[in-house]
Amino acid sequence: MTSFPRKQSIALLLDPDKSFKKLEETLRVAVESGIDYIMVGGSLTFNRIDLLIAEIKNRCSIPVVLFPGNLLQLDLEADIILLLSLISGRNPELLIGNHVIAAPYLKKVKEKTFPVGYILIGCGTKTSVEYISQTESIPMEKEEIAVATALAGELLGLKAIYLEAGSGADRHVPLTTIKSVKENVGIPVIVGGGIKTGKEIIDLYGAGADMVVIGNSCEKDPGFIAEACKAKNLLSE
Repeated sequence: MTSFPRKQSIALLLDPDKSFKKLEETLRVAVESGIDYIMVGGSLTFNRIDLLIAEIKNRCSIPVVLFPGNLLQLDLEADIILLLSLISGRNPELLIGNHVIAAPYLKKVKEKTFPVGYILIGCGTKTSVEYISQTESIPMEKEEIAVATALAGELLGLKAIYLEAGSGADRHVPLTTIKSVKENVGIPVIVGGGIKTGKEIIDLYGAGADMVVIGNSCEKDPGFIAEACKAKNLLSE
């Protein structure tokens, strides 16, 4: 597997239950804008995730990253499979239980799997992932807990930390939290949830995010993909 994620990269998260209607337009804008990755997954998915992945691969060559919300969302055709461990919560199924069940299946594509410490940060409204996972997020003012959790994930051998505000969150993960986590771990930091403007994306990179994940804002307006990529490109000029 090539290095993942690339520094200052941006990923578009597509939910199988919401993405099929505007998929052609969304992928066209993603290709034209230079999105680095397309992530696929969701907290609650009724549509077949394999069909969405196949359609994406049929229409473009952007690497597809599987972001599974549960065991029903596994598909070996993804280019990268995130093995998410919800280390901010104490639900044993999301810490190790589901991983044990999935391991024999994922053994076939071990080179594609990428273990990630998934940390929920409370940023306003209770999100779908909190409800479905039956866990509480780390309060956004408890920065020291987020840092200690991320550090524990690194010491356990996880390859990246994903700081998640949640789909539809009122705001993104605080910049001070991202900065503190980045200063204390030596692995990539991924940030997603509650991101609404290009300026926010620039700020997230400035705080230490290696990859920014956008999704909910793009479902409402695919044009935000172009705005997000333009913001990223400003940093490399």
